[in-house]
Amino acid sequence: MNKQIVVTILKILGETYPEARCALKFGSPYELLVATMLSAQCTDVRVNKVTNELYREFNTPEKMVSLTEEELGKKIKSCGFFRNKSKHILETSRAIIEEHGGKVPDTMEELIKLPGVGRKTADVVLSNAFGIPAIAVDTHVFRVSNRLGIARGNTPHKVEMELMKNIPKNMWSDSHHYLIWHGRKICKSRKPDCGHCPVAPYCEYLNCPEKNEK
Repeated sequence: MNKQIVVTILKILGETYPEARCALKFGSPYELLVATMLSAQCTDVRVNKVTNELYREFNTPEKMVSLTEEELGKKIKSCGFFRNKSKHILETSRAIIEEHGGKVPDTMEELIKLPGVGRKTADVVLSNAFGIPAIAVDTHVFRVSNRLGIARGNTPHKVEMELMKNIPKNMWSDSHHYLIWHGRKICKSRKPDCGHCPVAPYCEYLNCPEKNEK
């Protein structure tokens, strides 16, 4: 897709969702990191309910490591996969203390070295906690990008690379939120509401369906 059309699509989405922003509630890079780790296979609404309680007492890596895996697991159980998440959160908290002086690192290279932290989580933290341009590819961004045709790929990493190539860097972070909100509001997984889509005239899913069959 022509890069100018990509920019046009994103500007329209920006006008459609001016309130688009990170749905996870946080007060520090560490809180956002933990919340993002908890959000895997879980809704942001549920994560916010859990962290609202958790962060009253355990909102720093130093405080978090005072918990055992079992104790933390009980507190985050409703987020799902609580055993693995508890293990990774505690391992990451220790690594932040021991290797980074208690501060969450602000580079992709260092973030993805932390246990249980992949590119998507790192992108979310870089963009929302540190203001560093990044595009986190979750299930909504992956789906909407492929449907619209603004980035094609069969893995989140490939879609991320395509989006970074096709979108001006100063639009990366905002575009991430626009695509998420569009995926939640209109371009839904099972039944996209194409009749109410503000970017339908540019959508390859509608206008070139054969491309989406490949």
